[in-house]
Order: sequence, then C-alpha cells, then structure tokens
Amino acid sequence: MNPADWIDTGAVPPRPLPATVDTALAYLAEALGHPVYAHWTLTRIKRRYGSLSDAKAAQPTVLKLLLAHDGAVEYWERGRLRTAPAEQAPSAEAVLARLLHTHRRRFRSSPALPGSPAGMPADPEPAGWVVAPWLAASGHADYAWLARIGRFAQPQTAANTLGAVDDAQALALFMRDRTGRSSHTRRAYGAELLRLIRWCGTRGLGPLSDLTRQQLLAYRHALQHGESRTENASPPLSEATRTRALAVVASLYGYWYATGYLHANPAAGLSAGSRARSGFVPTRLIPPALLDACDAWLDANRADDALPALRQRAIWALYRYAGVRLAELAWSAETALPRLEAEAPGRWTLYVCGKGRKVRAIPLPTPCMVVLRAYRHARGLPPEPPAHETLPVIHGNKAEALQQAGLYREVKAIFAAVADDLEAREPAQALLLRAASPHWLRHAYARTLVVDHQVPLPAAQALLGHASVQTTAAYARTDLTQLRAFVDATFADDLR
Repeated sequence: MNPADWIDTGAVPPRPLPATVDTALAYLAEALGHPVYAHWTLTRIKRRYGSLSDAKAAQPTVLKLLLAHDGAVEYWERGRLRTAPAEQAPSAEAVLARLLHTHRRRFRSSPALPGSPAGMPADPEPAGWVVAPWLAASGHADYAWLARIGRFAQPQTAANTLGAVDDAQALALFMRDRTGRSSHTRRAYGAELLRLIRWCGTRGLGPLSDLTRQQLLAYRHALQHGESRTENASPPLSEATRTRALAVVASLYGYWYATGYLHANPAAGLSAGSRARSGFVPTRLIPPALLDACDAWLDANRADDALPALRQRAIWALYRYAGVRLAELAWSAETALPRLEAEAPGRWTLYVCGKGRKVRAIPLPTPCMVVLRAYRHARGLPPEPPAHETLPVIHGNKAEALQQAGLYREVKAIFAAVADDLEAREPAQALLLRAASPHWLRHAYARTLVVDHQVPLPAAQALLGHASVQTTAAYARTDLTQLRAFVDATFADDLR
C-alpha cells in the first residue's frame, strides 16, 4: 500500500499521510496520541536509554524478549500496546493497514468518491441517516414526506446556521444534537415526533415547517382530550405522556428557530416544560450496603491483574465515581470523547459528551484514579494521561473501543457475581442486584452528592449534566434523613 494515497480528514486543513510506511506510522502515533509501532534491537534500546539497566526499568517486557530473540516489536492492536518477538509480530504494513481501517472515519483513501469534491472523501453519513432508521421502522409514508419546506422555513438565507435545505435534514440535525448517542433518548424523541407526523398526515397538514401556532394548539388539544370522532380514534394521554410529547415538539421548533432554519417559532409556550421534571422521583436506587458489597467483591478479586479484570474494574470505577450515563463512556471518534486529562499529579478530569452534545468535565476522586492507573499500565500506556491524548478510555476485544453493549455487559456481570454470593443468605438483595443496570450507579452517585454530602444543587447539577436543577433536587426527595434531623432539632425542647 502507498500511505500517501490516504488523507487525514481530522487535520485542518486535511492532508495526505507521509509517503513511506515508517513515516506514516510516526505520523499516526502523533495524531492518535499513543505509540503504534516500534521495532527494537539490543543496540537500538541501549542507544535509546543509555544503558541496559535504564532500558530494563523503562521497557522490562521488551528487554526480556531481546535476551532471547534478535528483535522485539511493540505494536498497537485493539486498544492496547502489545509486545512480541520480531519473527512473530505483524509487519509494519499490516499494522498501518489495520490502524487505517480502525480509524476509517478519519483516514480516507484519497481517490474521490462519486459526488465528492476532487481529492476529498464523500460523507458516509448524510444528514438523513439519523432520521431514516426510526422513520422507516414506523411503517410511515416515506422519507419524501419530510423532504419539503414550509412557510416558516428559510433554507437559503445566511441566518440558517444549520445549512439544512429541507425539513428532513433539519430534523436529522436536531436528532443528532439533542439526543446525542443515547439510543433510548433517540427512540423516545422519534416516537413523539412520529406521533405529530401521523396527526398531520390524517389532516393533510405539513410539512413540519408549515404548521401554524393554531394547528399546534389543536394538536395539544387532541393529546389532552383524545379524538373519538375520527377514523383513527385515540384516547387522551396521561399528563406525564402529554407533557413529554409537547416538550419534544417545543424543543424541535425552538432548536429550528434558534439556529435560523425557521424565521418564527409557532411552538413558543406550547409545553408546560418543567412540570414533568418537577414530578421526577428516582426509584432505581442501589442501597449503600449493596454498593459496598460490590466494591468488596472487586477488592477481593484485586489479585487478578489480567487485562480483562483490570478493564472491568476501570469500567466499574468510572460509573461508580463519575456518575456518567451509559452512552457517555462509549468512545466517539467524531468528538474524541470521553477523554481523560491530568491537569496536575493527582488531579484527573473525565470529559464526556452528554445530552444535547454538551461537553461536561467531571473531577475524578482518588479511588477511581488508582484503578485507572493500573488499567492504563496494563494497556502499555503512561499511567498518567498525557495532554491532548485522543484514544478510547476503555479498549475493546475486537475493536479499538468497547461500546455501549460491551460496557453494559461488564457492569451486569459484576452485579450477577455479587448476587450469586448473596443468593443463599439475602435472596431479596440478590434479586434487586440482578435487576440493576449501569444507570443505577448514576442514581447512586447523584444520591451520594445530594443526600449524603449535601453538595449544593447547582454544583451537583453541573456534575450530573442535568438540564434542570429540579431533576437534581429530586434526589433529595427520596431521603427523609435531613428532614427528620430538622424536625428532631426543632422539637427537642418539648421533651424536657
């Protein structure tokens, strides 16, 4: 292969890779932020570190191989740095090809694809790709219903910062920006938008950018009172469901108006907004004793220093001590998040992309950093994350990074193992653990902040990434300890 035939689209401006394999690998190491390939001999390692004793301290695995073989190779594969004798290691060309395939969103073959500007790759994910899956699955009319513009749209003006030319593209960008990478949020938003689309279809209304305020108020009335005189009769929705449906619609039109795709917002004031959040009460909580049991089970297995065990402990530590959502720990090549940064020794921060594509910074406590250091060392990475490191926090077995399904399985495996230990003496607690999911750890993190340590609500809201402080405050309503203390202190004198 000719590395110069590949373009780094992540560089500004995009640039071709160096022409030789060795220089291309060196470029990738710098671009990706981690070593990718190194061929060591005794002469080279001594020249690099000055003496064999220094080399042993810095590269013990490599030096051990060099004592029995003529050469040793370090190479990056599936999220970790591996070491093998030179005769057993893959070639430099194979490692380069594998890395380019793994990061194929960033590195593209330079011959232009049909419809692309000369020398630039085509976009593999056009704007409509986010809309198409839930729209097609619904059995609704086809994509053409959305690919129109209405009286309030202004697709050709400079004020349209979205750059969308019709409702389909504008809706796709809304789904991308507001739902992030959460499949649950995307599914919920999609269901509510389809509800509106179907309602429009039965009345011959549309497209979405053509709906007036009166028509949206009629839609709200239909959700509240139902429609019994139409062919597609529907009962009235509950208050919570109705509030959620209207909040999604209001969010869509508010987003379109704020980004300039619409020159007016017909949905302003359509939703009560905070009513659903004010009624939110977290119920999926793990008692502190069960969390301690999970921590104790991991501590008891700490002697297992194999990479899979270290990875499992790292995943648990991040969900336990950072309170992230399941999707926020899954690697995204587009945003290069989540990312670890060490601003100073002993001061690590986890950066994640939350809902609404908002980047959130979460300081990590010492117990979490200890686990992550051991995991990074086993991957062949520096124990302290260097500045501007851009590689997945959690590696995968078959790919560069572990995604949502793999992260979910690892946490569920811990719950299942602890439940097995509790089954005989505490069956009810074992049953609760088997029902738990990674999101329960987020609830536990929030409860620790708000209830156990009474962290100010705005600070807890920032750490959790809640859009409304009322959501954060809901955790205080799940515990009566503080209220009981206030009452006891207030009426203590009456006992005398």
